[in-house]
Amino acid sequence: MIMEIKDSGSVVLTAYHSYTPSRIPIMEQTFVPEISSSHSPISRKSLPRCQRINRMLSNESLHPPVFSRSNSQASMDSTSMEDFWCEVESIKESSENGQEEQTLLEVKPADEGELEAEWLQEVGLSTLISGAEEEDGQALLSTLTRTQAAAVQKRYNTYTQTMRKKNKHTVRDVRDIFGVSDSSQPTFETVPVSPVPSNGLQLPGQKPAWKSVSSNSCLDCGLDKDSPSVTEELFYEVSFSESITVLPKRREWPNNQRFKKDDSALPKFIVRKSRFGLTETGDLSLEDMKKIRYLSLIELTAFYDALGIELKRNRTDRVKGRENGLFGVPLTILLENDQKKVPGIKVPLIFQKLLLKLEETGLETEGILRVPGSASRVKNLHQELETKFHEDLFDWDQVRNNDAAGLLKMFIRELPSPLFTVEYLPAFIMLVERISKIKLQLQALHLLILLLPDASRDTAKAFLQFLKKVVANEGKNKMNLWNVSMIVAPNLFICKGKRANQEEMQAAATTAHIVRLLIRYQDILWTVPSFLISQVRKMNEAAMNNSKKQLMFDKGVRKLLRRKTIERDRPERSEGIVTLPPCLQSDIPEGVIRVYAPLHSKVSMAIQLNSQTKAKDILARFHCENSCGSSENMKGQSQSLYEIGGNIGQHCLDPDAYMLDVYRANPQAEWVIKPKTS
Repeated sequence: MIMEIKDSGSVVLTAYHSYTPSRIPIMEQTFVPEISSSHSPISRKSLPRCQRINRMLSNESLHPPVFSRSNSQASMDSTSMEDFWCEVESIKESSENGQEEQTLLEVKPADEGELEAEWLQEVGLSTLISGAEEEDGQALLSTLTRTQAAAVQKRYNTYTQTMRKKNKHTVRDVRDIFGVSDSSQPTFETVPVSPVPSNGLQLPGQKPAWKSVSSNSCLDCGLDKDSPSVTEELFYEVSFSESITVLPKRREWPNNQRFKKDDSALPKFIVRKSRFGLTETGDLSLEDMKKIRYLSLIELTAFYDALGIELKRNRTDRVKGRENGLFGVPLTILLENDQKKVPGIKVPLIFQKLLLKLEETGLETEGILRVPGSASRVKNLHQELETKFHEDLFDWDQVRNNDAAGLLKMFIRELPSPLFTVEYLPAFIMLVERISKIKLQLQALHLLILLLPDASRDTAKAFLQFLKKVVANEGKNKMNLWNVSMIVAPNLFICKGKRANQEEMQAAATTAHIVRLLIRYQDILWTVPSFLISQVRKMNEAAMNNSKKQLMFDKGVRKLLRRKTIERDRPERSEGIVTLPPCLQSDIPEGVIRVYAPLHSKVSMAIQLNSQTKAKDILARFHCENSCGSSENMKGQSQSLYEIGGNIGQHCLDPDAYMLDVYRANPQAEWVIKPKTS
């Protein structure tokens, strides 16, 4: 098969495809780009650009790489990749002009035991390696579903077998941890599953704990103008891995699947709100989000296991990056410096300013993101920003829209650690190459987003929201979803390293499809599935129970010691006794909560809940009774109702959450009205 790609510089690229066997059970192709000599003449000016493309597509100019191509990419129309390769060429040119300093990310070899040990540490189960019995590890193990426990068991088995072969220290037997037989190949069978109860996990055969609310109370994810007629509903009450039924031993992958440029080819998904509403990533405390990451990695591993896919990760050296400046500086350092100026900021100021500039003046610019700015101007602006930005001396009016777009993409490329992390780049690729259904791809992508560090996820969210606005203005800027995805993909997923050219160019269309999913379904990706929140609640409850047992034990020991001293008649002290909040010390009837609003004139109110009371009803009542007496600082501020303490750290409630259900899930919580942190 021959594919022709016409370059803007009157160059015609011809790609020859030949089918070869694959290591995975899908059909693959090799992709070797060459310069056609049988088409229109090539100008002298264009020839160096073509040579640069050839050099860029291989580690050595005489040995072009072989690009694996899954069957999902096997049928692409002739111009579908043009924007991608043009963007790659632009990146290469800017690198050759010295605008970007390449940072090598060395992939380190590791045996299976080391990889599984790292995995156990990343999911918060380092106690299985150290042999210590920490409360957090035990609490985490107690929350796992059947498939999640099987995933942990499989990795722990591999680790123990490797350690025994190396004659290392004695390791704990898997039966001591799970109480099951030692089996390194857990089986996945079809079992009936059901929604997760408010205070626990799903059990086979249980009836749903809550009914779905009305159809207009849901998260509708899709770009309206291209939304297809068929809509599919997503459910968050059951873990994704538990929902997967038995897979055939030999999976037959479709041979005619293709990426279509038509945006309407993507299905439309809605997420029906449960009685607890929806929870976004920023609605939970940092400690609870840490637990969400543990559970997300376990769930992602179990999900891939159930699909018969090996979850691979890159093992790389950590890159320190610059410690000052704007470009090439780790996000955490940028935020640390910016928070001294703007407390609580979650996205670097320079990145926010670039996005703001483009949103104010560039959304309607034809070819924004696609048409590169002047290389010399971008270089000068880059240097000027580094010296003047923090002193507020930089003149943004001098920045042209295409130059601002170039600076934005440069900022992303120069990050020492890519936004979507080098470690799990293989997992991103495999979710497209090995999973055919968009729904399953979206579930895997959702879990990968939850794994991101806070700084990366918040910055990615701001970037994707901007890209969504670009696509929404397609009528004027001529940039549809496919165009934007093709241009952004090389900036996000081609990391800098010795093997990057060969390994990551393989996934050209794959990474573009990932970006398309990220833009199209981003509203879903910023939410936390309710089954994960239920598991966090259970973890916290298990930790609290362990703490109470320890407190009771400590109190008993102290009493025993006091009896053996001459101070026997001395009154006992109440050390170690947990002090309940004031609202729990009073005799409050069942179904009545006391809500605190410290910034209002009326700071507290007892509210009787019924089955229809929502969080927004409580907010409306406070607003009505305090509309005249609220302080000037409160007027105009958006308020939210928070669930604090009990079996959750801090949880900003969805306005549509039914309060009686939330109260029953966490009766020991305090309820506070305050401004939502941005």
